[in-house]
Amino acid sequence: MSTEELLAQVLLLPRHERARLAEEVLSSLEEPDAEEVAAAWTDELTRRARELAESKVQTVDWGTARAEILKELEDRRAGRASS
Repeated sequence: MSTEELLAQVLLLPRHERARLAEEVLSSLEEPDAEEVAAAWTDELTRRARELAESKVQTVDWGTARAEILKELEDRRAGRASS
């Protein structure tokens, strides 16, 4: 099927289906470049390591961090349920 044929078929779809399809196609164009993502993570990890070395932040053990994360998720879910 050619691009023109595909477009003709898509234009026959109901408006809401065309909108959904357009959203999916546009999202596929926004995927970040793997090199950009890797560079961003490198920068972030460097920043975090520097903050640790300079004692600007304190570490917490995994059990404490996990409990805080789970509590935050529970609070968010409860907030959504009450909305």
